[in-house]
Amino acid sequence: MMRRAWFGNLFGFLLLAGLLHAQQPGMDVNALLSVVRLSDPQISPDGGTVAFVAQTIDVAANAKHNSIYTVPIAGGEPKLLGAGDRPRWASGGSKIVFDSDRNGSGQIWIMNADGTGAAQLTSLATEASDVTVAADSKHIIFTSEVFPDCGIDDACNKKALDAAKTAPHARIINSLLYRHWTTWQGARRSHLISAALDLSAGAASDFKDLTPGNREVPPFSLGGPDDYVISPNSQEVCFAMNTDEQPATSTNSDLFVVPIGGPIVGGEARKITNNPAADSSPQYSPDGKYLAWRAQQRPGYESDRWRLLVMDRATGTVTVLTDLLDRWVNSFTFSPDSRNIFFTATDRGRQAIQFLPVTGGAIQIAVNGDNTLDDMQLTRDGKTMVFTRQSGSEPVQIMRAASRGGAPVALTHFNDDLLRSHPTQPLEEMSTKGSEDAQIQSFVVKPPGFDPAQKYPAVILIHGGPEGEWGQSWSYRWNEQVFASAGYVVVMPNPRGSVGFGQKFIDDVNGDWGGRAYQDIMAVTDAVAALPYVDKDRIAAAGASYGGYMIDWILGHTDRFKCLVSHAGVFDLTGEAESTEELWFPIWEFGGMPWQNPEMYAKWSPNNYVKDFKTPTLVIHGELDFRIPYTQGLALFTALQMEKVPSRLLVFPDEGHWVLHPQNSLLWYQTVLDWLSTYEKATNDKQGPTN
Repeated sequence: MMRRAWFGNLFGFLLLAGLLHAQQPGMDVNALLSVVRLSDPQISPDGGTVAFVAQTIDVAANAKHNSIYTVPIAGGEPKLLGAGDRPRWASGGSKIVFDSDRNGSGQIWIMNADGTGAAQLTSLATEASDVTVAADSKHIIFTSEVFPDCGIDDACNKKALDAAKTAPHARIINSLLYRHWTTWQGARRSHLISAALDLSAGAASDFKDLTPGNREVPPFSLGGPDDYVISPNSQEVCFAMNTDEQPATSTNSDLFVVPIGGPIVGGEARKITNNPAADSSPQYSPDGKYLAWRAQQRPGYESDRWRLLVMDRATGTVTVLTDLLDRWVNSFTFSPDSRNIFFTATDRGRQAIQFLPVTGGAIQIAVNGDNTLDDMQLTRDGKTMVFTRQSGSEPVQIMRAASRGGAPVALTHFNDDLLRSHPTQPLEEMSTKGSEDAQIQSFVVKPPGFDPAQKYPAVILIHGGPEGEWGQSWSYRWNEQVFASAGYVVVMPNPRGSVGFGQKFIDDVNGDWGGRAYQDIMAVTDAVAALPYVDKDRIAAAGASYGGYMIDWILGHTDRFKCLVSHAGVFDLTGEAESTEELWFPIWEFGGMPWQNPEMYAKWSPNNYVKDFKTPTLVIHGELDFRIPYTQGLALFTALQMEKVPSRLLVFPDEGHWVLHPQNSLLWYQTVLDWLSTYEKATNDKQGPTN
C-alpha cells in the first residue's frame, strides 16, 4: 500500500514537474511591454563614450518615455543623463545637443556631457526636432513644421497657429496627397532650419530656413538613414527633396546642396542629382571629397533595389558601388580615413555589416551572425565599431567590435534580467518548395517547454509589404515570441515579394498579389501540417497590411484554416486605390489606376469572392489609417456578417496603420490571442497541447 502511494506520489511529482516545464514563462505581452527599447548609438569625438536612447513603456499612463544614456565604449555601467531623444555630440564631446519635450513642447536642447546644465536652445511656436550638429559646433540644423509664407518668422507662425484655432473646422483641398499616413495635410510644411550655436552662452540664434517654399523636407522616407547631412567642413548642407508637381504619384526625390547659413539672397538650393527615381540618405566622406547616397532606378516603384552610389565632389563623377549586389543597401557610413564604406544589406532574413572601397571593388564582411546588425559607427582611429544587434529572440542591444572582425561585446544589459525570467525561443529555419519550384524560406518558433512527442496548434504569420520580410529582428507589433508563449508553433514564411532573396523574387509579386505568393504560403502550410508536432486540424493564419490582404484572399480561396486574423487588410482593391494617399503604389503594383486597368483590379480583389467566405475571421483596423483606410476593414466585416461567417471587429479610433499606444497594444494582443484560442484552444494556461 505504501509502495503504491509512493509510486503515486512520484507519478504526481513527475507530472507536476512536466507541467511546470511545459508552462515555463515565455515572452508574453506583459513582458514584451517591459522591454527597454534601445536606439541611436552615437560615439563621442574622442572615441571613449557612446550616447544612446532608451525608451520605456508606461502602460498605466499609456505613454512612452525616452531617456538619454551614455556608456563607456570600453564597457561599464550606463549613466542616465535625463529625458530626451536623438543625442548629438558637440564641442569636442563636452556637450550634447538633443531633442526634448521636457517643457511640454518639442524643442532643441543642449547639456553638458554628464547631463548637467541643460538649456533650451529653441522656443519655436512650430516646435523643433531631428537635430544635427556641425563638426565645428558653430551651427545646428533641425526640422520644424512652418507655414511656408512665414518661413522661420516665429511671430508670423504663432499668429497663423492662433488663427487656425478659431477657424472653421473644415478642410478645403485643391491637390492630391491631402493626407498622409495618419495626418491630414494642412497649411504647414516640414522645413530644414539652421541656427548659429553659441556654446559659451548655451543659446541658438540667427535662424535660417534652408528649404523655403511649399515642399516637405525631408520628404516622407522610404526607409534608411537621415535625408539630410552637414558637410565635414561645416559649410554646406545636403538634403533630399521631391519637387515633382504631383508628389502623390512620384517617388522622385533628388539631392540638393545649400550653404548652412541659408541660400544666397535671391538664390536657392542647387540640385546635384537628376535620377528620375528616388535619391536619399546623403553622407559626406570625412575628408569631404566624396558624397555617398542610396538610389533606386525605376520611377514610381518604392520597392526597387536600393543601390549605393558615390560622387567625387571635385569632378562630379558618380559610381554605383553595389551594382552587382542583388540586395538592398540599407544603412551605411564612411570609414574615418574615407577609403571604405561600411553598409548593411538584408539577406535571407539576416543583416550583416559589410564594407568595400570607396572607389569600388570586392565586398567584405566586417561583422556577421544569425541576427540583424545596424546603426554602425567607427571611432576616429577606425579600429572600433559600435552598432546595434537584434534577432527574433533578442531585442536591440548596443554592441562593440573590432572594425575588421572579432567577437562583438555587449555594451548594454538593460533586458538581461527580463530575458532570464521570460526566456525566448530560437528561430529555426525551414525551406519549402513553392510555386514554380522556388525555395521558400520560413522561420519557425516553438512554444516554451516544447515536447516533440506532443501535437501543437500552429499559426502562420504573413508579413506586410508585399515587399517586406520576416527575419532575425525583434518586433513589437507582431512579436513571434508572444504567440509562441501562448502555446503555438509560429511559422513566418517569406513568399514571393519578400526582400532579401534578389530583386526578381521581389518583383514577382507585382501584378500578381494573389498568385505565386498565395501558392507559396499554401505550400508552406502543407509542409507545416506534415510536421510531426503540429496538429494539422488546428492551423490559423494572421497578417497585417499586405498580410491582411492575403488573409482576405485566403478567405475566398480556401477553408483549410481553423480561423483567421486580418489587420489593416485590403479588401476592395478599387476602393483602396481610390482612397489611399501614396498613389505611386497601386499605379505600380496594378499597372495604373482602376479605370485604366480594371481587369487587373477585378482579378485580384478579395471582395469579388465573398460568396466563398467560410472561415471565422477577426478584423482589426485603425480609424487613422490613411494608407489602407479603415472602411476596408468595415466592408470586410460587413461581408462576413452578411454571409453569417463567425467574425469580430476591433477598431482603434486613435491608431493608424500600426498600433502604437501601449494600452492599445495590450488590447490588440489580448484580442488576437483570445480569438485564436476560441478556435484552436491553444494557450498553455488552458488546455495546452494535445496528444
